[in-house]
Amino acid sequence: MHRNTLSAVAAAAIMLTASAPALADTRPDSFFGGRLPLSAQPVTTTVAPGVTLTSMSLGAKDEDDFWTVHVYLPHTADGPLDKAATALGPREIADRVAAAVRGKGYEPRVEEVVTPAYADRPAGTLGWTVRVGRHATSAEAAAELARLRAAGFAGGTRYTAQDGADPGAPQKVHVLRVDFRAFGGTVGTDFGPSLNGTEKLTDLAAAAGAVAGINAQWFYNSAPGGMYVKDGKLIGSATQGRGGIKITRGGRSVDVDAYTARVTLRAGRTSAEIDGVNRVPGEIWNCGGVGGDQPTEKPQHDLKCTDDSELVLFTPEWGAPPTGAGAEAVLDARGTVTAVNASRGAAVPAGGSTVQAIGDSAAWLLAHVKPGERLRVSERVEDSRGRRVPLTRDTTILQVGPTLVRDGRVSVNAAADGLVREGADQTFTYNWTVRANPRSMIGMDDRGRLMLVVVDGRQEGYSEGLGIAQTAELMKLLGAREAMNLDGGGSSVMVTPGGIVNRPSDAAGQRSLGNVLLVRP
Repeated sequence: MHRNTLSAVAAAAIMLTASAPALADTRPDSFFGGRLPLSAQPVTTTVAPGVTLTSMSLGAKDEDDFWTVHVYLPHTADGPLDKAATALGPREIADRVAAAVRGKGYEPRVEEVVTPAYADRPAGTLGWTVRVGRHATSAEAAAELARLRAAGFAGGTRYTAQDGADPGAPQKVHVLRVDFRAFGGTVGTDFGPSLNGTEKLTDLAAAAGAVAGINAQWFYNSAPGGMYVKDGKLIGSATQGRGGIKITRGGRSVDVDAYTARVTLRAGRTSAEIDGVNRVPGEIWNCGGVGGDQPTEKPQHDLKCTDDSELVLFTPEWGAPPTGAGAEAVLDARGTVTAVNASRGAAVPAGGSTVQAIGDSAAWLLAHVKPGERLRVSERVEDSRGRRVPLTRDTTILQVGPTLVRDGRVSVNAAADGLVREGADQTFTYNWTVRANPRSMIGMDDRGRLMLVVVDGRQEGYSEGLGIAQTAELMKLLGAREAMNLDGGGSSVMVTPGGIVNRPSDAAGQRSLGNVLLVRP
């Protein structure tokens, strides 16, 4: 392939923008080869005093970017081909499917999918895929897919530039930098009228009079997922041990680490662990919970674990709590129990809380919690070293992930952050972690400037997106000393007073979001 790479003059210009060490990584095995493949001169504009937006184009479409049919594999070697649902698998299963496809008169390709090295997982083969055809358009690939389905196979279409393996694929990158030496405002989080609901970034930014904004955490059941500390208050459940970013001093200090949280309810001489804060009882999205969750208590991104016996704390930020069978205690602002109910759904008192219980936990609550008594709810948030994190009024923590850059080094904990699925089926790992997707990121460069970054994706010939490892390398090349991945895909969006900066990948445009990051004057 022939790609335009950064010239010496352009490199100097980018280094001034991204700080001197930004292009220092010249390892031959690095994805970008230590150099951003700029296809046009970056354009930088001033959004507000001390706030700049740099938009850049990387790479270019070439003859190796085409549409193909991706034939799905069965879970087992003798599984039915017409109901196959995995994108990749062991070589022997891929060979069996390829032989069957070949028997129908096609010329399949068996291709190896290799993962890069992560901080907690070596590089290696993730699995093998079977593909058919080389097409100029998605319509042509879809027509061939229809013929393969009629022949007894399952599958989908793929655009090869979005396989996450092409450093010269087209990319649109938008980098917002906040220099607090010139900017007197703050960077923090916001959400709509309640956590239990979603809002568009443009609406939240306009309501706050923000000069810029970006999407933040992923969201499930219309609420943010993962630990969420806002203004020193824990209002979102932790995915135990998963990466997060701590923001203090209004955005002037950023720390990337892994976090856990333990919340305990004490009633008289007895106590119980609270399983979650502000989420639907029994549903633990991204797993990483406590107390016997199934199928695992380890983080597993985008997987819903379950637990039929839980205590969940609801604060006023949530809005109307869910209703259903179980039990609940209603607490006033002093922690005094004003009611104990044999079903769930009471409103949260102003300044107070409710504790909902299901399963065996409901029986415990009804046996140990009585109206008129005062309960104590204690919280302990810890970093990766087991040190307690003070939740001051100036503290914001967003557990998102994975970690991308720490202390100036690419550092992705793919396994610990649940990006690598447990079990044999690695379809999710392939599609979300390895393949190219739109991405949003937050970081701090070595000049102390906060960075908000969006890479568009899933847009043929315009911007393909990046895999997680490549996203981390991009942030390092942009000068990040610390960086964290935010929610991405169709959620990736950046706004300024001029409107939406990037091109969200959903056909309907920007999504409604659980929470956002705003740059406020």
